[in-house]
Amino acid sequence: MAETTEMPARNPEILTATEEAWNKLSSGDVAGATDYAATHLAPALGWAAIGLGVIFLGYLAAKYISGLVSRPVCRRVDETLGRFIGKMVFYCVMFGVTGAVLSKLGAPLGGLAAMLAAAGFAVGLAFQGTLSNFACGVLMLVFRPFKVGDVVNAGGVMGKVNEIDLFTTTLDTPDNRRIIVPNSSISGGTIENISYHQHRRVEVLVGVDYNADLDQTRAALEAAVSQISEAVVQGEGRGAQVILSDLGASSVNWKVRAWVASKNYWPIHETLTAQVKRQLDGAGISIPFPQLDVHISRNEEESVTRPRVRPARRELHDSGTANPITRAA
Repeated sequence: MAETTEMPARNPEILTATEEAWNKLSSGDVAGATDYAATHLAPALGWAAIGLGVIFLGYLAAKYISGLVSRPVCRRVDETLGRFIGKMVFYCVMFGVTGAVLSKLGAPLGGLAAMLAAAGFAVGLAFQGTLSNFACGVLMLVFRPFKVGDVVNAGGVMGKVNEIDLFTTTLDTPDNRRIIVPNSSISGGTIENISYHQHRRVEVLVGVDYNADLDQTRAALEAAVSQISEAVVQGEGRGAQVILSDLGASSVNWKVRAWVASKNYWPIHETLTAQVKRQLDGAGISIPFPQLDVHISRNEEESVTRPRVRPARRELHDSGTANPITRAA
């Protein structure tokens, strides 16, 4: 029994035992092949079957542990991050169980580790871009600059985040186009999370005629803001403002600002713009076009003398005559 228990470390591997038993059988030594298979091959196969069983049980345990770890993260933090953590836990458990079984069966893990390292180096060189996307995806899942459902401007694309994967991020644009952006393009550039805050400031710029009264113009713009008073967010640093901005080249410029909920930004922006136009029209205040005044002063007694431009002349030499031929250009 002691010899059978220590068999995986001292007896040949399954392939070697199978080859030796086949050689005995092919040479006609049936009894020797049977005895060799009973003493060497059968125990090795038995231990291999036990190892496969342990790996299967490790698979079930890895599935259970990964679900146990990922479910709280999905509920309380983020679903994408929870799935990523669950997959990492699953693969770590499976790698540990498989390595332990192979080590117990006497597999040369040192050589296998060297082969895996060499293969990993070659794969890393071949898939530099893919590994870069993977690394950027891991960083995005850890630091979470945005989450699923946010409206972002990243990688040169503006849209709503549909899914954050390890290699790519899927965005849905406002005109209902689905765009898949590599994570390296997003992580390597500026990320604008448009819907991160609950409130956004609507700002409408307008220029009025220089002849318009300032107080009357301010009253008209405040009347435009009053039309959206129900949607304006009140509080410290919030509310609405009418600001005299600057004196432009052809108009007096104003800024009309109002803080609203982020989800109502675009409807309120359109409504406020329309109200500004209506209130200015009702008050008789015009919005001028850009214009340029040109003043020309002419002195009739002063004559303008233009220099006479003579045509250029060039000389063409004929090889048959001694005198050059002169022509007007």
